Amino acid sequence: MTMPENGEGPVAALSLTSSTVDAITVIRIDGVLDATTREQFADYLAMAGSDLILDLAGVTFMDSRALGLIVHHWQTSLASGSKFALIGVEYTKSKVMWITGLAQRLPIYETLDDAVAALK
Repeated sequence: MTMPENGEGPVAALSLTSSTVDAITVIRIDGVLDATTREQFADYLAMAGSDLILDLAGVTFMDSRALGLIVHHWQTSLASGSKFALIGVEYTKSKVMWITGLAQRLPIYETLDDAVAALK
């Protein structure tokens, strides 16, 4: 938890919400994906459906361990024939994807509509 600038109490370092579009679970991620939030992120992903779109537009920072968790879910989905995509990926907040070369391999789409269309 961090303190907001207005001092009104703690703010969660990570917020996870989900919705469903065309029978695909869309998880919106807001905040920091690092060692301090990895377990919360892992638990949330474990409860998600097999077909998954991760919306990273609200991510403010991602470390290599969080990326490893994303890659694990991507590989698991490939092996099981499930659908998986990422949207809202920004270089400045997810540099680790480019540093590792995974930005060129992961299924990244500009918009939710693009990802849903590609996964049909």
